[in-house]
Amino acid sequence: MNGDKMSKFPSIYDCSVIELPRIHDRAGNLTPVHNNVNVPFNIERVFYIFDIPGGAGRGSHAHKECHQFLIAASGSFEVEISDGVNKRTVTLNRPYYGLHVPPGIWATEKGFSSGAICLVLASHPYDKDDYINEYSEFKEYRECR
Repeated sequence: MNGDKMSKFPSIYDCSVIELPRIHDRAGNLTPVHNNVNVPFNIERVFYIFDIPGGAGRGSHAHKECHQFLIAASGSFEVEISDGVNKRTVTLNRPYYGLHVPPGIWATEKGFSSGAICLVLASHPYDKDDYINEYSEFKEYRECR
């Protein structure tokens, strides 16, 4: 594999867990999220995943252009990330921590606790052409760019 080609893509070490601010109040806590302040991109789309059946996984894809920021808004889950060479698993279990997944990284969410909610902040509107849904295709994409 050509190291120069791989260097154009982020590695799993570029996926960072970011602590979000918390405003404490006896009536409950608040976490604000601002474009390019708390997340390293402009947020263009927000969605959440919930009622995940036990043992089911989500994601299992990469994006060509879209950045994502994953938050366990409730409960917990793991995110397995891969750059085609290295793999790493990150556990998200606090609503004030999020995982930044840049484009060119394969991500799979799994191990959802009962009642878990995965909140996703994305840098781009939905575009089916931005998705790479097969891992073999993902590896080719990274090698050929």
